[in-house]
Amino acid sequence: MAASASALALAAGLAVAAPGAASPAPTGGGVVKADDSAPTGWAAVGSGTNGGAGAPAENRYEASTLAGLKAALANHGEPKAPKIIYINGTIDGNQTPDGRILGEQDFAPGYDINKYMSCFGPEGKAWSDQTFDYCKQQRQLRQTGSNNMKRQIEVSLPSNTTLIGVGADSGFVGTNIVILSATNVVLRNLSVEAPVDFFTTWSPDDGEGAWNSRFDAVSSVTSDHLWIDHVRLTDGRFPDSEAPMGFRGKRANRHDGLLDLKDGTDFVTISNSRLSNHDKTMLLGSGDEHVDKDGGKLRVSYIGNYFENIQQRGPRVRFGQVHVLNNYFVGSTDHPQYPMISEVQGGSSYFLGAGYESRIFSERNAFEYTGPGADPSIMVSSYNGHRFNDVGSWYNGAEADLNQVARTSFEQNRVEALAEAGLTGEAAPDWTGWDFTTDVGWNPADAYSYKAFTTAQAVKNHALQFTGPGVLTIKQ
Repeated sequence: MAASASALALAAGLAVAAPGAASPAPTGGGVVKADDSAPTGWAAVGSGTNGGAGAPAENRYEASTLAGLKAALANHGEPKAPKIIYINGTIDGNQTPDGRILGEQDFAPGYDINKYMSCFGPEGKAWSDQTFDYCKQQRQLRQTGSNNMKRQIEVSLPSNTTLIGVGADSGFVGTNIVILSATNVVLRNLSVEAPVDFFTTWSPDDGEGAWNSRFDAVSSVTSDHLWIDHVRLTDGRFPDSEAPMGFRGKRANRHDGLLDLKDGTDFVTISNSRLSNHDKTMLLGSGDEHVDKDGGKLRVSYIGNYFENIQQRGPRVRFGQVHVLNNYFVGSTDHPQYPMISEVQGGSSYFLGAGYESRIFSERNAFEYTGPGADPSIMVSSYNGHRFNDVGSWYNGAEADLNQVARTSFEQNRVEALAEAGLTGEAAPDWTGWDFTTDVGWNPADAYSYKAFTTAQAVKNHALQFTGPGVLTIKQ
């Protein structure tokens, strides 16, 4: 009866109550203080999420440089005590204390990506130190440069922290923000440009060969109770279309994830944010084999966000109980820098990725996909995930059957996996013995209260007008 009542309330656009849950957060603009914290979704469950709310005056800072930010995070030797840090202006992760902006040659003098690539031989099939006399040096320089860059640009956020932008353009460029083994962290009203990895790695044995960058824009590892709200994440000034030419006519990928959650991260809400112009956008869980870390965790809510020209992973989920509510997804087959080409068209793009043991509850999301050959399969791809449920979503303004899209993708992958097992003589993976189902085993209305938009136009209007930084006015 509870599920039926919840469904009726959602259909009417009413708040759905759950015992002990927080009230829904405001979705529009307005004046807010850093102490204000009312997330909707998984971040509201359990101990809740308020970051550094209530921090004393001496634990409130304003930072405009990387050095100033790191000093504020140290918090007078008590990094885990409640603290609020106002970000004023743009902090560059490559900036040294004396104001210099470091580049590739500062991290590894003499490194040359073209020389590095030449050491893999024709078509990038296999590395050898003996290919050219400089190969061993280039291999060592790439690793040294990557490690030096990590030490420079990584910013680790400890528990009980609020980072909040003062203005519409306050935030980060070239910075790798990591939430590592922390609890109760809030990021709001920030603009984040993904860092460029000068030392991206070519992995010839990764599928048909792939570039693997090291640095996410924002990532969480083994952390819980996180709220990311009114944040913009993008490749910004450095699209991969302008990266050095790599193997097989493809550019080197210099970016990793925009917002990845890994290794047992739990109780997270990402709301009212804009994620745009990026390839590997959001990953939940780092491997099908990591049930010991991720099983029963990765509970994440994506509420009222705007996803534009993301080529994949919006998000790609393993294990987690994930609620995808009232998000607006936009892409096209002919975008000049970030085209989305579905699997049906021979590409690998998708918005929602249902991975191994994932349990996605998708609800009233609006998808717009245009250009030559655009088709509804772009909405969901199955990556060994057999449990997926959608309620009331739209494709190009019309009602959409995401459940059928997910079912078709899963069953096609299962046929291919069974055929491959038959050819190799190896045992078929366990998931090939499962059947697709819309019973995901949980209902978000039983975990927390929320209010849903009930028309595609309302979802779109919210995304266009009330997402990203600058919508909120921050009162210090």
